[in-house]
Amino acid sequence: MAIRETLALVGNPNSGKTTLFNALTGAKQHVGNWPGVTVERKSGRLKADNALEPV
Repeated sequence: MAIRETLALVGNPNSGKTTLFNALTGAKQHVGNWPGVTVERKSGRLKADNALEPV
């Protein structure tokens, strides 16, 4: 039975959370150089060890 884990990206404004999310998931979420660009919850899937994991 596979263990399912949840990963949360939390940090200060303009600290690169969305950029890291895009890199991990291959998503193309909008980023900007001002606070408040990403204000709603985003979810995606992370490919690790040949398996897709939700992020």
